[in-house]
Amino acid sequence: MESVEGIRHGEQEHVGRRFEQLIGVSPALESALREVECVAPTDSTVLIEGETGTGKELIARAIHNLSPRCGRPFIKLNCAAIPFDLLESELFGHERGAFTGAIAQRTGRFELADKGTLFLDEVGDIPLGLQPKLLRVLQEQELERLGGTRTYRVDVRLVAATNRGLASMVERNQFREDLYYRLNVFPIHVPPLRERKEDIPLLVRHFVQHFARRMNRTVETISPETMEAFIRYSWPGNIRELQNLIERAVILSDGRILQIPLRDLEIGVTTPQNVRMKKLGIVRPSIVDAALISSS
Repeated sequence: MESVEGIRHGEQEHVGRRFEQLIGVSPALESALREVECVAPTDSTVLIEGETGTGKELIARAIHNLSPRCGRPFIKLNCAAIPFDLLESELFGHERGAFTGAIAQRTGRFELADKGTLFLDEVGDIPLGLQPKLLRVLQEQELERLGGTRTYRVDVRLVAATNRGLASMVERNQFREDLYYRLNVFPIHVPPLRERKEDIPLLVRHFVQHFARRMNRTVETISPETMEAFIRYSWPGNIRELQNLIERAVILSDGRILQIPLRDLEIGVTTPQNVRMKKLGIVRPSIVDAALISSS
């Protein structure tokens, strides 16, 4: 059995590097972190690209924390979570009476982030009609609130993130080319978890400790078969999927050995062949099932 406590030394190394909650030793992650260290001291715009659940917000926070703006506001906005008719107000603010329901003046995220960093997550979801105004603010560092005429100067470092291919969106006329080039000053690619196999044991132990402590559980060991199953799985939902699975596993573990929900690691989602089989209703054993069968 593998001890959960084995994570402690590795965690201390990463704390020393000041990359909060970014756990891993894989070459793919190390490459991304070197780029973070390179661009953080500047005021350049950063575009973080990567699949859903890879930790793009953590990269954005690391850029802010390692920059001269550390200690100033770090303001974030998920552009995909705000309706179009409210997004302009969220970004740039509005004056009282600017639209129905605007009963008071509102300060936008750009003004809130003045002297600090604004993190725009899912920037590819910003509507085309709003993109020219965003481009102007990035170029001129000034804005007018919705319904107002006064110009406000801001000093904001922008970090944007997307899980969509903005370059291909430009080709399909779904994203402005000039805005894309303004955002793509310094791109950073966050690798998916399937390209970070070396980091999976570290992440598993970290999340087991985190949830066991939060739930007042005592989970001390992880079987080799379980860890092998974690490593072999492709993790289409990346770190978020791993985190959620570990949380369920800790809930299910009533002893000192981690008990994982076996069907959540089905081999049927890892290869094109098995995806086709799944569509046809053909069920194959999960990686964990196979591991447990072979171990018994």
